[in-house]
Amino acid sequence: MNLVTELPDRPLDIIGDIHGEIDALELLLERLGYSSSGHHPQNRIPVFVGDLVDRGPDSHGVVRRVQELVENHQAQAILGNHELNLLTDDIKDGAGWFFDERYEQDLKNYAPFRRTPVSERHEVRAFLNSLPVVLVGKNLRIVHAAWSQTAVQAIQDIPLGNVTEAFKRWDEEAQKAAEHSGLYDQYLEEKERWAKVLEDDTSPPPVLEHIAQYEAMQQMVNPFKVLTSGVEKKAAKPFFAGGRWRFSDRVNWWDDYRGTENVVIGHYWRLYRQKVTQASPRYTQLFSNIHSLAWYGYEKKVFCIDYSVGARWRDRKANRPVSQSRFKLGALRWPENQLIFDDGTAVNTIR
Repeated sequence: MNLVTELPDRPLDIIGDIHGEIDALELLLERLGYSSSGHHPQNRIPVFVGDLVDRGPDSHGVVRRVQELVENHQAQAILGNHELNLLTDDIKDGAGWFFDERYEQDLKNYAPFRRTPVSERHEVRAFLNSLPVVLVGKNLRIVHAAWSQTAVQAIQDIPLGNVTEAFKRWDEEAQKAAEHSGLYDQYLEEKERWAKVLEDDTSPPPVLEHIAQYEAMQQMVNPFKVLTSGVEKKAAKPFFAGGRWRFSDRVNWWDDYRGTENVVIGHYWRLYRQKVTQASPRYTQLFSNIHSLAWYGYEKKVFCIDYSVGARWRDRKANRPVSQSRFKLGALRWPENQLIFDDGTAVNTIR
């Protein structure tokens, strides 16, 4: 089997980014009708779109739960950018559950959170490294962030278990080009000069040209980054996301998608609201004119199933009950095109 893998010919429950929210996951699986062992009376199967980990109270528990289901052939899962960060030791905000280097910094926003014992870290890595990046089925494609035919073709013949090595190989090619052009040294100098404000959401910096150029280059050269983090270009102005100021902005690639197959993604953090359009002021405005239940894009063939449960740490920090959170974990029932949320809400999607 390769990094582009086939979906089973059976009804699916496509579950959005979980980000360590184990209680939301267990509650959603129960509401979807799965037993504790993962069996469904209608022969359904959950499919996880990636970003199982980081920021939530129990990323370790989520990985182990998904691992149990996948290894018992009762679920499928793909890699998101947060899993790739772990596999490539790219230590970022919210990863203190796994990386000692990030533990102290993450206590500020995410404590308390369960940590992975050192003795189990190799097994967690091995499981994540065994996952595909893309799932394809009849009239359906599942990828974490963006469908790019060029990127899919670049990885489709790579066997499972080789994602880390392949990812690093493309990253090394991009890095060599940046070093040869002098861009990398300029990037490092700019990053060091602005280090104190890059993770401070109260102090927006100006557009940092070399960081923007370097980030966009690193993103677009590597097909794994395109598929799991999206299509990017230099931002018109800085925006704060993922715990830091960003200068390379996400592009609404779906407006140019002309494929006939439906594409289900996660990654982009939409919010469920009734009878209103979606706006996300802390992130890019990709959903500003899109209804929160809508399929979208040129042919209305793309659907994002990430309803921002990864932001529930904000509820805990503000002492708000997560049972009343506007940040939800959702599942898209396929082929029914119905959404089920962890709070029990059930609604149909809009074409």
